Amino acid sequence: MSQHKRYTGLIEHYRERLPVARDTRVISLCEGRTPLIRLENIPRLIGKDVTIYVKFEGLNPTGSFKDRGMTMAVTKAVDQGSQAIICASTGNTSASAAAYAVRAGIKAFVLIPDGKIALGKLAQTLMYGAQIIQINGNFDKGMQLVKDVAEHAPVAIVNSINPFRIEGQKTAAFEIIDELGDAPDYHCLPVGNAGNITAYWKGYKEYSSDIGGLKAVTKKRPVMCGYQAAGAAPFVAREMVDNPETIATAIRIGRPQSWDMAWAAQRESEGWFESFTDEQILVAQKLLSQNEGIFCEPASAASIAGALHDISTGAIPEGSTIVCTLTGNGIKDPDVAINQCKDAHPVTIDADLYSVKKAILDNL
Repeated sequence: MSQHKRYTGLIEHYRERLPVARDTRVISLCEGRTPLIRLENIPRLIGKDVTIYVKFEGLNPTGSFKDRGMTMAVTKAVDQGSQAIICASTGNTSASAAAYAVRAGIKAFVLIPDGKIALGKLAQTLMYGAQIIQINGNFDKGMQLVKDVAEHAPVAIVNSINPFRIEGQKTAAFEIIDELGDAPDYHCLPVGNAGNITAYWKGYKEYSSDIGGLKAVTKKRPVMCGYQAAGAAPFVAREMVDNPETIATAIRIGRPQSWDMAWAAQRESEGWFESFTDEQILVAQKLLSQNEGIFCEPASAASIAGALHDISTGAIPEGSTIVCTLTGNGIKDPDVAINQCKDAHPVTIDADLYSVKKAILDNL
C-alpha cells in the first residue's frame, strides 16, 4: 500500500517561503489547498473564448479566505507570547480569529458593527466562544478602536494590518501557479480592506522572482483587477468613503487599511479598480450558483461581475486565462440568498404518488 503524506496546512506546505522557524508551534486547521474550479457553462453562455477559473476560498475551515492569514497571524502571536487576539470585522475575520484562538488556547475579542453582520458569520463567532463587542459604528470606526485599544491592552491585532496575515494569504497565489503551471493572465478579486489584493500580488511577485535562495517557479505575473461595491468604492473614488453601504457586507469598508499597497499592486501589474451596484453583484452571485453549482457570498460575486463586464467590453481580451477569487461561502449570508429566491420557495402538495408525479412532470 502506498504511503501518502498527510496535509497539515499551508504553513507546513510552504514553510520555506514563510517567516516561521523550524521549531515554531503552528496553529492550523488544515486551511489552504482550496479548489481551483474551471467554469464550464458561463463562458458558453456569454459566447466568449476565455478560460475562467474560480479560486473557491469558501472551502477553507471557517468558510473564507481569512483562514489563510489567520493561521500565520495566530501562530506568530502565540510564538511571541500573546494570550489574546483582537480584530475589527464585518464577519469573516471575526469567525476566523475566534476559531484559531480556540485552536491555540487563547482568548479572542472581536468588534463588529451592530446590525451590520451577516447571520451566518455571527453564528460562527458565537459558537467559537469569542468575546463579541458590538459598536454603534461601522467597520472603519471599529478598526480605529482596535488600533487604539491595542496600545493599552495586552492583545495582538489580527486584522490585515498585521503583516503576517498578508504572508499567509499570499499562499493562494502559490497554489494557483502550482496547479496551472503558470500565473493567469488576469486575476480578478473583490476589494474591501484591500489585504487580499496586496497578498496575492506579493505571492505572484515572490513566485516569479529568485528570493532568499529559492528559485522562481514562473516568470509570469497577472494583471490585477480589483472590484468594489458602488456604495463602498474608495479605490474607484480615489478617496476614503465615510459611510460605506452595500449588501455585500464583507466589502462594506470605506477606509481600507492596505490602501498604499493595493495601489502599488494595481500600478505594478497595470491593473485597475472598478465598482458595481448591489444589483449587479447579486445577479453575478445567482448566475454562478445556477449555472456552475458554486455558491459564494455576495462580496465574492463582485469578482465575477467585474470579470464578465471586462470580458464583454474587451478590457480582458478573448483567449485570456482568468482567475476570480471567491472569498467566502454563500452559506455565510443565508438571508440575502433566500431573498433572491422568493419565486423558488417550496410548494406544498398532498403526500401521494399522483401529486408528486404531477409536480415533477409539470416542471420538466
